[in-house]
This record gives sequence, structure tokens and C-alpha cells, in this order.
Amino acid sequence: LLDDLDPSDEINACSIVVPAIVDGKEEPWLVMFKNETHNHPTEIEPFGGAATCLGGAIRDPLSGRSYVYHAMRVTGSGDPRRKVEETLPGKLPQRKITTLAAQGYSSYGNQIGLATGMVSEVYDEGFVAKRMEIGAVIGAVPAANVRRAAPAAGDIVLLVGGRTGRDGCGGATGSSKEHNEQSIQTCSAEVQKGNAPTERKIQRLFRDPAVALMIKRCNDFGAGGVSVAIGELAPGLEIDLDAVPKKYEGLDGTELAISESQERMAIVIDPADLSAFQKAVAEENLEMAVVARVTDTQRLRMRWRGKTIVDLSRDLIDTNGVQQENSVTVAAPAAGDNFFADTVLPELHAEKGSLKEAWLATMADLNVCCQRGLVERFDSTIGAASVFLPFGGKYQATPAECMVAKLPLIKGETVTGTTMSWGYFPRLSAWSPFHGAVYAIIDATAKIVAAGGNHRTVRLTLQEYFEKLGTDTEKWGKPFAALLGALRVQQAFGIAAIGGKDSMSGTFKNISVPPTLVAFALTAVDVRAMISPEFKKSGDTVVLLPVRRDSAEMPDFGRIDKTYSAIHSAIGKGAIVAAHTVRIGGIAEAISKMCLGNRIGFMFAGSFDTSRLFSPDIGSLIVELNDNSDFKKLFSGVETVTLGSTTDAPAIKIGAAVIAISEIEQHWEAPLEKIFPSKTPQLSVHCSSSVCTDRPIKRTHQARIARPKVCIAVFPGTNCEYDSARAFEKAGAEPHLFIMRNLSSADIDDSIQRMVRLIKNSQILMIPGGFSAGDEPDGSGKFIAAFFRNPHIKDAVTDFLHKRNGLILGICNGFQALIKLGLVPYGEIAPIEPSSPTLTFNTMGRHISRMAYTRITSVKSPWFAKVNVGDIHAIPISHGEGRFVAPEAHIAGLFENGQVATRYVDPDGKFTDDYTGNPNGSHGAIEGITSPDGRVLGKMGHSERKGDYVAKNIYGDKDQKIFESGVAYFQ
Repeated sequence: LLDDLDPSDEINACSIVVPAIVDGKEEPWLVMFKNETHNHPTEIEPFGGAATCLGGAIRDPLSGRSYVYHAMRVTGSGDPRRKVEETLPGKLPQRKITTLAAQGYSSYGNQIGLATGMVSEVYDEGFVAKRMEIGAVIGAVPAANVRRAAPAAGDIVLLVGGRTGRDGCGGATGSSKEHNEQSIQTCSAEVQKGNAPTERKIQRLFRDPAVALMIKRCNDFGAGGVSVAIGELAPGLEIDLDAVPKKYEGLDGTELAISESQERMAIVIDPADLSAFQKAVAEENLEMAVVARVTDTQRLRMRWRGKTIVDLSRDLIDTNGVQQENSVTVAAPAAGDNFFADTVLPELHAEKGSLKEAWLATMADLNVCCQRGLVERFDSTIGAASVFLPFGGKYQATPAECMVAKLPLIKGETVTGTTMSWGYFPRLSAWSPFHGAVYAIIDATAKIVAAGGNHRTVRLTLQEYFEKLGTDTEKWGKPFAALLGALRVQQAFGIAAIGGKDSMSGTFKNISVPPTLVAFALTAVDVRAMISPEFKKSGDTVVLLPVRRDSAEMPDFGRIDKTYSAIHSAIGKGAIVAAHTVRIGGIAEAISKMCLGNRIGFMFAGSFDTSRLFSPDIGSLIVELNDNSDFKKLFSGVETVTLGSTTDAPAIKIGAAVIAISEIEQHWEAPLEKIFPSKTPQLSVHCSSSVCTDRPIKRTHQARIARPKVCIAVFPGTNCEYDSARAFEKAGAEPHLFIMRNLSSADIDDSIQRMVRLIKNSQILMIPGGFSAGDEPDGSGKFIAAFFRNPHIKDAVTDFLHKRNGLILGICNGFQALIKLGLVPYGEIAPIEPSSPTLTFNTMGRHISRMAYTRITSVKSPWFAKVNVGDIHAIPISHGEGRFVAPEAHIAGLFENGQVATRYVDPDGKFTDDYTGNPNGSHGAIEGITSPDGRVLGKMGHSERKGDYVAKNIYGDKDQKIFESGVAYFQ
């Protein structure tokens, strides 16, 4: 049945062949996906462990030459609200683990430039034993760009990327260790040090078809380091450990042989390609070394300091070690603790005196409540390919249930994308690991169906996480039962798990993690047909399509298959405009979340049985029908239950109970607000009513240029170069990437000369977003600003602006650099005074990624020639230091001179001090400013992250036409 598999001797990640539509034509692409756990390192060093979880997940599909463009994070924690005094000896507080882990994973993802489309944390006291930290990623590449060839004697093996250190030793074996009270002191050295900018450079290197086609075979430096990464590449190998680049001296042969890393690749090429490959590596500011040669000896040999320290027969290696066996005893689920028979949220029993109280308690449950403060620290928009953002609707309040993104093109357009979801219920799995696995896959599949995907084309990858098993047959019975449950549903649906990972060390003294099988589901989709879960308009009929269970609590797979097929067909016909699964909080949770995004109310039908409101009917779906849809025809032969209809009134009405949407939102947002804040303190935006309607002076005194050239400056840490180049190319310009090289003083001198030449030959200079030099030390953009203050570059920029009338654009990190240079607001590279405007840390105190509404307040700049004062746009923001600060007199002057180009507003277009209207707390609600003549523009919002079907669940105009305006200035 698996006719889309991509067979290969390289097993880097799950890989399928997708017939993609690119610029209207079909071409085969490879889609690769992978899940990765770093439970052990995250438990003892949360920031580094979670950061390298993502880096480790990326490196697998990257070694397959695919470009990783979408990520998901699913984690498990104890209650982070518990007092520090309740922390177990030898453990970190749950609050510290979960907050630092979120910082670590988001730091790595935000720096490397990877859109994290879904972030979910599951809460269960079993995870106090050891945290669960899972990252899942998706990569894609045109099939024509991947060459897979058998290495031949004489081929060479290259090590490309970061250097080797002791921090990569012991990570693999550490992940299988049982923790004790000393682990937090003794195991920290096993946590790797991530380097996202270096892995970003490898991504750019592999994305070049000329480079990718030189690669015969590639392996990432995962567990085992050189021993495995190189040892798996060919039957016969001679490895020179002295040639391995080191972070520092003093490493012995064993350390060099086993150290793993996120930012290194082992690559087999023909020696004839060495010169060309070395040149490409140098252009990407990467290091490379020849560390091994392929032989015909059928032996793996390693040499260190002139001695052979490893000499193994390939026949021995191919035995895969000693086979082990253990008996299993599978226990039946406890009849007296039936997950489905009991109310899943026990607090909803008799002590809750009314339906309204029970409803609000459901929304405040830790596994139902809002996780916005956690989710929005992860960049979800980079790549300009995210079809859904994590929260949708006009008010960005309805959580998406799966992530969807278009395939990552460098040029052109596509309607082909992928969707990924997850499923897992710890309390259900604790009752029965078998049922837990069944419903994990059903839940993951149902989410894809609700978004418009086809359940019959789903491919799975599974993550298992269980207690320390030892030789106990009953303990072994838990993962065995879970795998049987997973197999049962795969056979029923005709889908398969084509990858996965396990971790069997979740025990601390006398407590263990809940039995865990997390199902990740993926399928290719036509992004035009995907729908988001927020209610779209009032007056629509809303229908429940239930899943029935038998006496053994097993679902009717035939009914599910027929129901899901009918839903997929109805979505394709446009008859269903929104859909949501039923999960732990039952119908109450689903209806509430569908209402929140657009603040559309709901009225239940008078005949509805309220006893079903809080039932965990996992796999059931709720759908909103177009007002002209005949659901009886759409779902002929499928059971349906009419729930009611959407209304204009912002409330949910059921019988005599009326629950305001605002009240639901308040209870839903409160539980995690102190752990992951989602609201800014009250502040004054110093709102001025000044606007400038003067149109920019047209460039008429020089020859017109049909395709103006754009120099896009790429520094170590830059990650928006592709999005920026695509935006300019689509607008009619000719973008050129300048990659700053700094591995030696000669590289820096060469970079200065190249930058000067590019500026002289360009009409537009752009500094895109990212994390230059990791935004350290002491603030973002300083590294870029220091480079531009070089006298040669400063003179070139001055000539560019004042003699050649060039345009400069800086977005996010680029805006930070422009403001540190003085190019905004002064229009020239100038000394910065203490009273000069600056960009500082968001009032929220964390990174913020969401859509912000901005209003055009001045069209004095050529960059805004194609919009009007008062126009409102929905623009992605993703930054930690975007708060514009300046003395009030200075801000007043900027307004008076028409230099304030764009300002933050709320979804209704009003200036406000609320987070929804001014997310970073900028003075004057300022989002973008210009130089006095308007030709230099700096702004925080990522106007380059736009495209067809991008952010479909966000409402409003998303194109400020900045790039088209800039290009038109020269035409």
C-alpha cells in the first residue's frame, strides 16, 4: 500500500515522494520527516537539552539534502504552577525546566530560521520523573537535486561544519540512563552546545543543486559521532582522527571518535570534485576537512597520533551487536477505572453546581487551557510558507490543530504542501497503553481530516517513552501493548508508521512517566483546500460526526473511514468551512475554541443532550457547514448530530445557560499566565494623530532601470535571506546574496571589498532579519553595525545614498542595525547619542511571534508609494527586541517630519496600549520609521513573509507592497 515511499540505502529520515505542482507543472519532490527526543539532557540542563533536540531533529533530513522548513514541538511536564518547595530532591523545579526548555528550543529554531508551526505541552504528574521533550521536523527537496550513489574505493569523506568538543560525548548513552539524585550534577557534561548559525550555513550549502549533486552519500553526526556518522558510509574506511577539526586541544582518540554534534556532516564525494566542493564550502563561511577515505578492505580503521586504535571487521559491525530477548505480560485495562466511563475532568462532578461552572472549569483545565504565552515565543512565520499560524481568526485566538506549510521553494509558486499533527493522551495511556496508542493515531489522523487532509494518505512516525524496563515482564508488556494498539489502527486504516524513536528510561526512584506513544501524522496536501477551525460567520449549521465505541472501548474503524472520507469530500466541495476534533475537554472545549477566533457565538439546539458535553469522544469531529449546504446529502449513510448554529451574539447559549465568550476566554487564558505570560503590562503609547500624505519625490532625473539590483547582506545569524530575495524577485528586481565571511582576517578583508563592490553595483541595499552573532553581546544588530562602520563601507553607503539616490531597507534585525548606525532616523551613518532612538527588549520580556496589525501613517517614503495613509495590514512579527524607545520630543519630531511610516493598531484598527494592538510596547506604537528623505526604511514587521495561501487563518490585507514600491522607484 505504501506506493509513495522513497527507497534508499541512506536512512536519514522518513522519506516519501510527492508529486508537487510548481509554477503549474508537476515535478517529483522528496518530503522527509523525523521526530527526536532529548528527554535526558533537557531534564538536567533544560535550555541546552531542548535546543539540541531541535538541532538533532533537523540534521537527519538535512543529511538527506532536504531543506527543513516546518517544526513541531510536543512536550510533557509536571504541573509548573507547583511551589518550588515541593520540588523533589535531586530535581529542578518543573517551572524552571519547562520555561528554560521553551527558551532553548525556541532560541535554536528562531536563530536557524525554522518556522515552528505547532507547540503543545501535555501536563501529567508522571513527567516529574523525567521531562518529555520531542521535536518533529519536515524537510523537502526536488528529487532531481538528490544523488545517491555507492561509495567506491578511493572516494574521500569530508567533515563539514562545526568543530568537535567534549560536550558531544555521552549524549546517546545518557538518554538511556535512569536518573537519580546525583544526575543533575554528574550528567551535565553530556549536554551538547548547539550552534544554530552554523547549521543554517549547511542548509544553504546543501540547497545549492550543484553542491548537492556532488554528494554521493551523507550522514549526520548523531549518536556515536565519527564512529557512526562515518562508519556507516561504506564497508571499508580509513579514518584519520587527527584531521578532525577541534574546538580546543587535549581531546583523546576516543573523544574524537564518539563526540556527536548538531552542526556537522560526513559527506562522501569523488576526489575529482574536491576543489569545487571546497570552494562552495568556503563561500558559505564554513570549515571543511578531509577526514577519511573509502577502501576495499571491508574493515573500519581509525588512526590517532600515528597509531591504529580501531580495526574492526565489517562482518562484525553488520551483526548489529548481541540480540536480546525478554518475555512480556500484557495486563488488561482496569475495569473499575475506565477512561471513557469516568468523567475525564473529575472536578466537573457534583461539586460544580451549574453547567456554566462546569464549562468554565473545563476551559481552565491544565490540558485544555490556553498556551499562547508558550507558543508565541516560537517563530511561526519565517519561510513565508506557513498556511496556518498557531492561533487564527481576526482576534488570533482559535488554536490550529495541525500545522500546514507550502513546500519550500527558492523561486516560483506552489500549491503543494504538507500537514502534520500529533496525538497522545497520558491518562488514557495510563489506563491502557493499547487504547492509548489506538486513540493517539486516531486523534492525529482526525486533526488532519479536520483541516482538509486525506486520512488514507497519512504516513506516521511514532515516539515511545516508557519507564525503565529492566527484565520485568509486566513493564515490558506496556510498550508491547502500545505497539500492538498502533499496529491495529494502522491495519484498519491502511496507513503505516515509517519511522519512530524510543526512550525507555523514564523512571526516577519510585515514580515513572506515564506510558507514552505519541503519534505524529503527515500527508501531502493541496493548500488551497485547507480550512482552519475558527467559526467563519453567524447563521451556519454546526454538526457533530461522532465516533462509536464497542463494549471493549474500541472504535468502529469502518464507520470512521466512511465518516472521514465524507468530510474530506465535503471540504473539497467547499461545503464545510470550519472543523474541529473532539478531545479531552469534549464538545465544550471544541465549540469554545471555534468561537474564540472571530468572537462568533453559538446556540445549541434545544434537543441536544447536555450529558455529552464533556465526554472525550476522541476521533469525533464538529463541522461548520456553509449556509447553503445540504448535510443530509453530504453525509448520506453517516451518523450526524445537529448541535446548533453560530450566532452574532458573542456568547454560547445552551438551554437556560448563557456563557459570554469574554468570560470563557478569561478562564481559558488564566491558568498558565504566570508561567508563560501572554499579556503586557499597562503602558502609554503616546499616540499622536499626525499623518503625512505627501507622496515621495519620484526618481525622474536618471535613466530608468528595468530590473534594479538588490544587495541582500547575509551575516552569521541572518536567516531571512531567502524570503527577502523571493519578495524582491517577485517584485521585478534582481537580488544578490552577499555572505559575510569571518573565519579569518583575510576572509573579513575580502568581505569588506566584496561588499563595497556590490553596493557600487546595486540600486537597493537590504539588511534582512535574523540573529546576527546570536544577538550578543549586549543587544542585537551590533555586529552588523560594526561591519558597516568600516571606513570603506561607510564611504560606499554615503555615496550610495547621496550621489546615486539608492534605497536602503532593514527589517527586524536589519532595522536594529540601521538604528544603531543612525541611518534611521538621521539618514546617514552617524554617532549614536544617549538620547537617540533605540530598539530594546519587548515589554513582555520574551520573544514574540504573531501577526500584528499596522496602519500606514506616512507615505513620504518611496517604499510606500503603492499604499495610502490609513491602510491597515496584517504583518508577521518575530522579535525579542522590537520595542521602539525615544524621548517624547524626539518622537514628536519624527511624526512632524513624516518619518513615522507605520504604527501598531488592534484588530479593529485602533491605537491602544493593549497587547493585541502594541505587542512589544513601542513608544508611540511605532513599527517603522524612515530617514528624513524617506529613502531609508527600518521596520520590525516581516513584510517579506508573504505569498499565496500564507497565513490563511489570519484576516486582513497582508501585503504592504513595499518591495513593489521600491522596485518601481527605479522604473
